[in-house]
Amino acid sequence: MSVLVHASCVALRGAGVLLLGDSGTGKSDLALRLIHEGWSLVADDRTVLSLKQGRIVAAAPTTINGLLEVRGLGIVALKSRPARLKLAVELGREGARLPVAESWTPKGLKSASALPLIRLDGCHPSDPAKVTLALRAFSQGLFRDTFVTK
Repeated sequence: MSVLVHASCVALRGAGVLLLGDSGTGKSDLALRLIHEGWSLVADDRTVLSLKQGRIVAAAPTTINGLLEVRGLGIVALKSRPARLKLAVELGREGARLPVAESWTPKGLKSASALPLIRLDGCHPSDPAKVTLALRAFSQGLFRDTFVTK
């Protein structure tokens, strides 16, 4: 079973990040900025999600596999491959300064595990760095509840 979601997806060393948001929130633009920093394309604008061995795997629909829309440039062909999802990013509005933990689960995929979710504006120059750091922090348990100085 699989579901199609309105989202772009990129991966860093096989760890996928789903970029969610309404049209015009910067999904393709953030994907481009991450690809420029060494990430790889999984899918642009539409992403197929399926379960493999209990994990959510993201891939491009065959009709747009390996294609990235770059505003002002056109549609560019890039290498693309599926990735196991590790994080979801909702674009369109920045989250709280110190947000409460949130998660995202795809509708239609029964027994899919929830993914950590962060919220970003999508247009800030620091957003690619935030996505990279969030992926690392969630994967390695780097979040702390307090900031204590000595």
